[in-house]
Amino acid sequence: MEKVRIGIVGLGNMGTGHAKYLVKNEVKGGVLTAICEPRADRLEWAKENLGEGVKLFDNLDDFLASGLIDGVLIATPHYDHPETAVRAFQAGLHVICEKPAGVYTKQVRQMNEAAEASGKVFSMMYNQRTNPLYKKLKDLVSSGELGEIRRTNWIITNWYRSQSYYDSGGWRATWAGEGGGVLINQDPHQLDLWQWTIDMMPKRVRAFCYFGKHRNIEVEDDVTAFVEYENGATGLFVTTTGEAPGTNRFELSGDRGKIVVEDGKLTFWRLRVSEREFNETYKGGFGQPECWKCEIPVEGTETGHMGITQNFVDAILHGTPLIAPGAEGIKGLMISNAIMLSTFTDNWVDLPIDEDLFEQHLQEKIKNSKSSKEAGSFKTLDV
Repeated sequence: MEKVRIGIVGLGNMGTGHAKYLVKNEVKGGVLTAICEPRADRLEWAKENLGEGVKLFDNLDDFLASGLIDGVLIATPHYDHPETAVRAFQAGLHVICEKPAGVYTKQVRQMNEAAEASGKVFSMMYNQRTNPLYKKLKDLVSSGELGEIRRTNWIITNWYRSQSYYDSGGWRATWAGEGGGVLINQDPHQLDLWQWTIDMMPKRVRAFCYFGKHRNIEVEDDVTAFVEYENGATGLFVTTTGEAPGTNRFELSGDRGKIVVEDGKLTFWRLRVSEREFNETYKGGFGQPECWKCEIPVEGTETGHMGITQNFVDAILHGTPLIAPGAEGIKGLMISNAIMLSTFTDNWVDLPIDEDLFEQHLQEKIKNSKSSKEAGSFKTLDV
């Protein structure tokens, strides 16, 4: 195989963006050959802008069976990601899926099992993993520079959304249309990076989600979550779409200092000796370890969505390791589901979560949603 023929399912904002760089041949070894989209106006746009070499479909079965594609890029509404992926794997195709992996982990676990059984390449569109800031942070943690993690704090409140944004589609910010609010729509990248950079998942969560606190919506728009890790470390995740100006600050405290990622910079307050060693040997009164403030140089360019797609193509053609393996999509979603389940049950939630219990609560929310699932789904593709 010299080229990977890519077909896109879903031509909304994200699918359109992917189509534009693919049709310009900006992904080496990748070529856009097909689009699957039920809306006539979006197919007309594709016909006018993507060229005759891109075959257009309004039916998923025909698209998957066309023989025109080697890999599928899924950019449909959240609920449809897992089932669309399963059908693509069953058709013998590679898959790259937009975030989030799905709405609930039980569904995503089935997708992961189908991927493993197929033996095909499976990637998630976690483009923030290409951000040099977070790549460097992960390197500092994994190399031991920070020592053992003691605390993780992420304040991510710069997701401001007005009421007019939510009013722009009947499916927006509804349980049936999107399956959640800020956690499932805006925060999947941060929830992924939270666990990816430190290579640790929480062992339990206690969270407080507020539904329609700042806007007239069904789902959560203000969240505070406290987590505990196996090694005794703790963490805090604070997010909202109703705050202006917002903050994006990720702080890690370890045995050898503190690292902060904020405003495009990575700052390391590095202890000359570890806190543990200082505590064991110091015999004075109000002393503390000597600390150096270091502005860590961060090299490289964020390649974003196109970088993840290039990595997907390279994995198929050359066996290049994936930046964001698809099976890892369940991790950030597990944290998201745990946060929500803690609020639903008003209690601590252990990870991995009780997936049946979460689905039970979610289905109850969907049943009472003002939107129907069909309002936001790819229903005409029979997904």
